[in-house]
Amino acid sequence: MSVDRGAVTPLAVQVADGLRGAATAGALRSGDRLPSSRDLANRLGVSRTVITAAYDQLHAEGWLTGRHGSGTYLTAAPPPVAARADGRDRADPLAGMMDLGAGAPSIENLDEAAWRRAWRAASDRIPLVRKDRAGVAEYREAVAEHLLRHRGLGPGSGTVVLATAGTSSAVGELAGALLRPGDLVAIEDPGYSRAAGAFRAAGMKLVPVPVDADGLRVDLLPEDVKAVYCTPAHQFPLGARMPAARRIELVEFARRTRAFIIEDDYDGELRYDTAPLPLLATLAPDLVVHLGTTSKILSPTLGVGWLVATPAVTDAVLEYRDLTGTSPAPAGQQVVAELARHGDLARHLRRLRRDMPVRRALVVEELRGHGLQVVGDDAGSHVLVPLPTASAEDSAVSAARGQGVALDGLSRHYIGERHTYGISLGYAALPSHLLPTAVRIAAHCLSEAQRSGLAGAESPGPTGAESPGPTEAESAVRTKAASSGHTRAASRKAADAT
Repeated sequence: MSVDRGAVTPLAVQVADGLRGAATAGALRSGDRLPSSRDLANRLGVSRTVITAAYDQLHAEGWLTGRHGSGTYLTAAPPPVAARADGRDRADPLAGMMDLGAGAPSIENLDEAAWRRAWRAASDRIPLVRKDRAGVAEYREAVAEHLLRHRGLGPGSGTVVLATAGTSSAVGELAGALLRPGDLVAIEDPGYSRAAGAFRAAGMKLVPVPVDADGLRVDLLPEDVKAVYCTPAHQFPLGARMPAARRIELVEFARRTRAFIIEDDYDGELRYDTAPLPLLATLAPDLVVHLGTTSKILSPTLGVGWLVATPAVTDAVLEYRDLTGTSPAPAGQQVVAELARHGDLARHLRRLRRDMPVRRALVVEELRGHGLQVVGDDAGSHVLVPLPTASAEDSAVSAARGQGVALDGLSRHYIGERHTYGISLGYAALPSHLLPTAVRIAAHCLSEAQRSGLAGAESPGPTGAESPGPTEAESAVRTKAASSGHTRAASRKAADAT
């Protein structure tokens, strides 16, 4: 224990806090004898009066007792906190790893001066007495003007913009405001696991629906679902772009069945071959709830996104927020509004659109150079590398981890039965000087896993052999026809299990 003579806190308070903290942390235990006031004063280089005052305070609080002729003893101390059996107290498993997981943003492209300026401006405000449940007005205006207008969802579309605390939070709010526990919700499979978690937490029953090269299989949607969650601009994690014909089919399904569609446009601003695609919500703003987030274009630490829907939907969400007392925090919204106001947001998006194609080209060249297939639209910040078997996927993840690279297997994105295998490889988050090394390691591990997986599929063992891998079309994530088990009946069975 030590004291800081230059601190504002009085020395006696520092000593008392130090002893109290040692007891709380388990360094001191009940019954331990403390040094005499003279000894401790000498050790810390303070007067005996300081130690006496600290002991008196702790005695008054019930921490210490004095025994005549024996000394001062600790009389109460909480037991030391044991490590959790579930391992939640462990350090971040990705700490020190080169993370090639999908979904993380490019911090390297952020203008640090603009970022600090936006935070300073956001903090230079009088604290609010209460939060606006709809969100900060300047933020909602910035979203409408800079992120929605050029994609056909600006003023005049008959919709309202609300701030959210991010996509998962918005999904939970929509479930609470528009659905009832036990309602069926169709969700892409594989898909965004946190959205699935938010639906489950709200009591919904999930119907996992397969995807193909055009995104969600609309022909496999059960007629009695109340909502459909999808990522039409860039399916997560397989990377497909839903074409116009499939979008129209989905809207017609929703209109016929009176379901509503949740469009998660998680990285819609990150397109490189064309301008960002028009939103699904522009086809049917009365049926589609559009969700967006700043997590992929700025940082998830902002904790902000947006929801665009008809007044009937947004009124229901606001009523839900009133009932639950929840609403998104203003600070992140104000930062985004400041970035937009000074033009820094637009400049940042231009930098991303210049840098991401370069990174993608580096990744694709390295992977294909190792004989690997690369799947996914020319957009976003990740690609998919199909693998022939589940064991090949697991082997690639394990081998890369052993060399300091974290890979994201498709297995964790499945809600129902796992039927395609591979790695969703993100290329935005790593600094540019580390990306080539990480991708080279990943490509080698993936190539080895693919060879061993193909060999295992051709020569299964006599016992406990792995079932045959997916078809060539599935490996390429190009499935156009329903494979065995992927029918409406299978979706219903999966929903019952979910």
